[in-house]
Amino acid sequence: MKIVPTRLAVSLFAAFVALPAVAQTVATVNGTAIPQARADLLIAEQKAQGAPDSDQLRTAVKDRLIGLEVVAQEARKKGLEKNAATQTKLDLARQSVLATTYIQEYMKSHPVSDADIKAEYEKIKSQLGDKEYKARHVLVEKEEDAKAIIAKLDKGEKFDELAKQSKDPGSKDKGGDLGWANPAGFVKPFAEALTKLEKGKYTTTPVKTDFGYHVIKLEDSRALKAPAFDEVKGQLKQRLEQQYVERHVAELRTKATVK
Repeated sequence: MKIVPTRLAVSLFAAFVALPAVAQTVATVNGTAIPQARADLLIAEQKAQGAPDSDQLRTAVKDRLIGLEVVAQEARKKGLEKNAATQTKLDLARQSVLATTYIQEYMKSHPVSDADIKAEYEKIKSQLGDKEYKARHVLVEKEEDAKAIIAKLDKGEKFDELAKQSKDPGSKDKGGDLGWANPAGFVKPFAEALTKLEKGKYTTTPVKTDFGYHVIKLEDSRALKAPAFDEVKGQLKQRLEQQYVERHVAELRTKATVK
């Protein structure tokens, strides 16, 4: 089993000089003991990512730590730990580990509750509305170009052919097709124009957004079925945790003296 190097592994590598040997060791390399605590950290990280605790995992972690120690010893022999750039990297590694540990401890004392997750679910659900739309569009730079496209549509030209001149690289080769989407996923002027259209109709005046001028056609609409709460609970929890952390870091920055 191959263990992919992680930030934690790199940090452990960087901190080898500072960590003292302890009684329980994984192995000894050229007289230098590798503490069991390092293996425990890496094993815990792999388990958190879904790897089962097994002899294979423990052997792979041990081999990884031995490899790191061998290389680290060679680096010390060459005096690389005294290099200014290396010292900066070590400082950054220690700072990153310390900050990460603080955030983990903060989240333990400020957990996201099920009530918070449910409230976020209902909030997003209400923002999405009860419909989704299948639309096409042509995006051009100038208003007069959009008006010219509308005039051609009025004369019976095909929307998908006119879409070839669109500025939108993601849809121009698909006849302007945007697929099924919720209006909340579009910028406001586009969403407002789309939801006012009747099935099979296109906008008779150009729709201006920050991207340019759109001609929009509504292909179809259907009821939007939101995913069940249990299906997205994990994702919503992660989203809220990220928001909690960002708010807390912002609070810490406002309290800090930064010059």
